[in-house]
Amino acid sequence: MSSDLYPLSPKEGVERFLRHHRPSVRETSYRNAKHRLSVFLEWCDELDIENLNGLTGRDLADFVDWRRGDVAPITLQKQLSSVRQALRYWADLDAVEDGLAEKLHAPKLPDGAQSRDVFLEPDRAKAALEYFDRHHYGSRDHALLALLWRTGMRRSAARSIDVDDLEPEDHAIHLEHRPDTGTVLKNGDDGNRWVYLGPEWFAIITAFRDNPDRRDDVDEYGRRPLFTTQRGTRPTGDTIYKWVVKALHPCTYHKCPHDRTPSSCEALSEQSHVAACPSSRSPHTVRRGAITYHLNQDTAPEVVSERMDVSLEVLYEHYDARTEREKMEVRRKNLP
Repeated sequence: MSSDLYPLSPKEGVERFLRHHRPSVRETSYRNAKHRLSVFLEWCDELDIENLNGLTGRDLADFVDWRRGDVAPITLQKQLSSVRQALRYWADLDAVEDGLAEKLHAPKLPDGAQSRDVFLEPDRAKAALEYFDRHHYGSRDHALLALLWRTGMRRSAARSIDVDDLEPEDHAIHLEHRPDTGTVLKNGDDGNRWVYLGPEWFAIITAFRDNPDRRDDVDEYGRRPLFTTQRGTRPTGDTIYKWVVKALHPCTYHKCPHDRTPSSCEALSEQSHVAACPSSRSPHTVRRGAITYHLNQDTAPEVVSERMDVSLEVLYEHYDARTEREKMEVRRKNLP
């Protein structure tokens, strides 16, 4: 440890960085950074690290190893990016060695991890939903998967839904940006919209709403969240991520493609790592799959753009996973 450094606890270091960071970024970016650094604080707490001065490149490598089993590779890269930003700021405060941030190395992403080609395939979505239709109709996992696949909404939108946002006469859901009462939409007020589900899909949501296993509580803002945890609270984005990934493990509704059994699968054990299954799919891949499916079903890109709250430019660059042949088939249907 250099004698030129000034002591700074991990908690105070994170608080200082977030205060510095907040004025220059959008609220969603700030919330993401706050969450990612909370994971870093959890690691510091486990290792009884009380002073940032002593951090070394080897410590950072241990942090990467500690975290990599719990999240997908691309999520890990995003989390390490926020920690790296904080390390640079702490170096300016003389709390860590200069250049320490450059010693935080993210594992190389497997081929295709950042690609729009990674998405929930329609056949797999259909198999999962048919399984829940038959065996767990109106369960939390059934309602969440049906909602995400039918609407392609982000998990931040899904967690924002209240019971009062259901519109039975229209078989629709009303989405609203409500930062003052604990929920936000990615694009702020521009993301406010009604989303049509249709009678059959809406029936799944109402069956879940009325499911006796669902905790129907009022939050601290007097709102009734549609999706709730076992404690009756509104789930975090990470909680929804874990629910979706676990519900979409292929051996839940089909034969495991990796020659595992539920008892031997590390992804389904009591101490499971939610992304441990090689076939794991996140809420974002469900969204990407839903957008691609809508486009393949000849839904106009402009309609998909408004329904999924994504610009046409971003839609084509990051979400459209159709092959060139599939694009041709859609165009062919619209030719005279």
